[in-house]
Amino acid sequence: MIDLYEPLAARMRPRDIDQFCGQTHLLAEGKPLREAIVQQKPHSMILWGPPGVGKTSLAQVIAHRLDVRFESLSAVMSGIKDIRAASERAEKNRELGEKTLLFVDEVHRFNKAQQDAFLPFIENGTVIFVGATTENPSFELNNALLSRCRVYVLKNLECDDLKQLAQTALNDVERGLGAQQLRISDEALNKLALHADGDARRLLNYLEIATDFVEQGDEISTSTLENLLQGETRRFDKGGDYFYDQISALHKAVRGSSPDSALYWFTRMLDGGCDPLYIARRVVRMASEDIGNADPRGLQVALSAWDVQQRLGSPEGELAIAQAVVYLACAPKSNAVYMAYKSAKKQVSNSASYEVPPHLRNAPTKLMKELGHGEEYRYAHDEPDAYAGGENYFPEQLADEKYYHPVSRGLETKIAEKLKYLRQLDKMSAWQRYDTSGKGRQHESTHSVQNAQTSQSNKDEEN
Repeated sequence: MIDLYEPLAARMRPRDIDQFCGQTHLLAEGKPLREAIVQQKPHSMILWGPPGVGKTSLAQVIAHRLDVRFESLSAVMSGIKDIRAASERAEKNRELGEKTLLFVDEVHRFNKAQQDAFLPFIENGTVIFVGATTENPSFELNNALLSRCRVYVLKNLECDDLKQLAQTALNDVERGLGAQQLRISDEALNKLALHADGDARRLLNYLEIATDFVEQGDEISTSTLENLLQGETRRFDKGGDYFYDQISALHKAVRGSSPDSALYWFTRMLDGGCDPLYIARRVVRMASEDIGNADPRGLQVALSAWDVQQRLGSPEGELAIAQAVVYLACAPKSNAVYMAYKSAKKQVSNSASYEVPPHLRNAPTKLMKELGHGEEYRYAHDEPDAYAGGENYFPEQLADEKYYHPVSRGLETKIAEKLKYLRQLDKMSAWQRYDTSGKGRQHESTHSVQNAQTSQSNKDEEN
């Protein structure tokens, strides 16, 4: 009889809840999921977590503890025909007085119609549905399925959990590597757990391959692992939750003025294989959204880093991006332009298409001039300080709108002072236009404007 090979990771699957590695937030004494399993009160659920943290193993443990039939589907290999066949088998089991746990791996890969096919069998109790997904269920699963299942989040395994699992695999004679009487140094064990990156399957695969390089009874050392682990990358999953969580962490670290943590997430993404040009593009977004006019040089630094990456590639480009990340993290912060843009965008989408006021219209033809286009327009360069005080550049219906509110940080402090001064000129100009008391008041207003201009000029010289 041929001895069929079974990977160590498959052989070491836990047989009972007490053998489970990690996930104590779900399976410790008194936790709701453990109590439901122990008290044999099953319910349909979605297990959401990264690869190698025990989603399939947990489903098998639940089926074993509940003493029910275990049916398994993979959304990668299955279609509606397979769903129907599995459900029919479950119905036959039910007629025989047996329950069925239907485990669906990668459930997020099923489309809406395929996900809906499970609903009647979950609803009438034909199956205990357990779906496993590495993607956010809120985005990938339809509401009808989510409403019938409870979502449990599984976490990356801690290094201590992984080290314990490795020692168990080395000592277990029946399922593990115990018959080979292998040992592992503490340093090598730490290295192995670190490179497994929270993934039990990866850890056991590394361990199994490492045994091919040592003789029975020998020790697995760090030198044994170095060649094995060369070129391995951290978990990243471009386009998945890990990808967006890490770029979110990088953005928030820059916004929070933490250059050290920003560098950490930047290098984490590079270590996981992220395209540096993607990060460069996002860094430009950070410069506009979170630094803005508090330090306009931030946008120039970000664009320059992007340009260096395109021109020179790695490693020079990555260093330039790192420089931009640190610069932006240390720069004064302002989202005033970002908020002003959103306010203006909202105003445009929620209001009528107001006409351009006649004095702002172009008048390249005689007809347009006869229609009054451009009349009464005040050419700013012909006005004192090149500013036409009181002029309106909005549609008349929006004349008093204000979107941009500079913050009191960085260059925007000076911008705020300048805008305050210009708005004072607007008020003075309005006073002149609507005054009916004669030349005395107008002269007083003009004098006030001149004083304000002189005061601002003195301020500029002081700065």
